[in-house]
Amino acid sequence: MSLGMRFQTLYEGRWIFAVIFVVLALGLALHWIWLTVLAVLLILFCINFFRDPERQAPADPLAIIAAADGTVADIVEIEDTEVTQTKMKRVGIFLSVFDVHTNRMPIDGKVTYIQHHPGLFLDARNVEASTKNEALTWAFQGERATLVVRQITGAIARRIVPWSKLGDTLKKGERFGMIRFGSRTEVYMPLSCEVTVKIGDKVKGGETVIARFTGEA
Repeated sequence: MSLGMRFQTLYEGRWIFAVIFVVLALGLALHWIWLTVLAVLLILFCINFFRDPERQAPADPLAIIAAADGTVADIVEIEDTEVTQTKMKRVGIFLSVFDVHTNRMPIDGKVTYIQHHPGLFLDARNVEASTKNEALTWAFQGERATLVVRQITGAIARRIVPWSKLGDTLKKGERFGMIRFGSRTEVYMPLSCEVTVKIGDKVKGGETVIARFTGEA
């Protein structure tokens, strides 16, 4: 399809679509034009939200690619106290409700860690969302390093959907999950990596190079 629809992604919105179609049927049955129009607009919005286009990951083995579509919100050096227990570079990506919400592998790697963290549902642009919101942490062990990715909910997003499991081996750009509605995705990488994006840049998951491995250990 032109919008890049996938059954697995659309399936995550099955209950949302079901409720909207009930509203549409009600509007048609009662001849309430305003309700019918609202339902149609909601259907169009959801079709756009659950789109999932194919992406071609760059072949460069040194490239680290965006794990999500969105806008680069911050680039910091921060201690990863959950997985690697070391200081790492973190690229935070904010996803608006208009961005594709599928999450993709930043490198070729094996899933070595998955941990769900209950929490709040602050706006994903809030600086405290990274530590206080509900999140799912992943670790991907690659040939050159282990990268950490965190899927973080937002004020509207209330569900993180994992599609991969512990022990899976995935290629760069392959889908490993999604977050429903506006949210945040963070990629943690070694300090030696060279970040190639800046705050405010728009990126595409599975396609945009956000950093590169260097020759340093």
